[in-house]
Amino acid sequence: MGDYVIFTDSTADLSRKQISDFNIKVLPLKYEINNKNYVNNLGKEDLPSLEFYNLLRQGSMATTSQVNQSEFTDMFEKDLSEGKDILYIAFSSMLSGTYASSLIAKKNLKNKYPGRKILLIDTLSASAGEGLAVYLACEKKALGFSIEDNANFIEKKKLDICHWFVVDSLDHLKRGGRVSSAAAFLGGILGIRPILHVNNDGKLEPVKKARGKKLALNKIFEEFKKSIHPKEEQTIFISHADSIEDAKYLAEKIKESFSVKQIFINSIGPVIGSHAGPGTIALFFLGKER
Repeated sequence: MGDYVIFTDSTADLSRKQISDFNIKVLPLKYEINNKNYVNNLGKEDLPSLEFYNLLRQGSMATTSQVNQSEFTDMFEKDLSEGKDILYIAFSSMLSGTYASSLIAKKNLKNKYPGRKILLIDTLSASAGEGLAVYLACEKKALGFSIEDNANFIEKKKLDICHWFVVDSLDHLKRGGRVSSAAAFLGGILGIRPILHVNNDGKLEPVKKARGKKLALNKIFEEFKKSIHPKEEQTIFISHADSIEDAKYLAEKIKESFSVKQIFINSIGPVIGSHAGPGTIALFFLGKER
């Protein structure tokens, strides 16, 4: 079986330990805030997370940029030139042009390395939903799955990865064009906390609302109970945008009611955080359907 490397991008919101333990290669996205440019390096950010979210709370706006094709080419070629194949597990193509850039890089590299395999997967996922897909692929690689078997496994599983988000405000998502102005207006009145999920098309959808953070967290826990795949003890991811106590609250509710393999609590990085905003909590797990 040929050796292969698992790549993802920094929107997967994995921890530095998870990246190191599985030897994952990460393509960093970039962002700008207060006229300064930064790189979203998982686990070793240019700008500390607390400082970044405090800037957003103070009214600063952040803009983000995708990985371009030349960056993909440079990163992929290092391993291809050493005789390794590539399995790239990507951020949803409906939320970024990063996956499209990888397709162009693949086309160019296949001409130069015709004997190598470059398999690209559009997870239609975001944040630690994408991270969960990467984590599952790394587990399968450790069990000896070939690159083709692993890619087929993730393709079949990706629409089972449920994403539930609670945001403090839809304003950041509106600025980034992820939700409509009308949805943002309705979500901003009377202290309502919008609840969103990522649908089968890989797009963010506001689907519920709750008055107050605890009620919103309880609602996504109810969705978890309704949707979780009942036949397997599984790994759960919770990600948060400088809201660790809310993340712990949700984790405890899950532990009290379900036997799960493990729960990872990760930070939401600045690229996802630029659009979701401070205070966001997100829950990811394998369900019967999204």
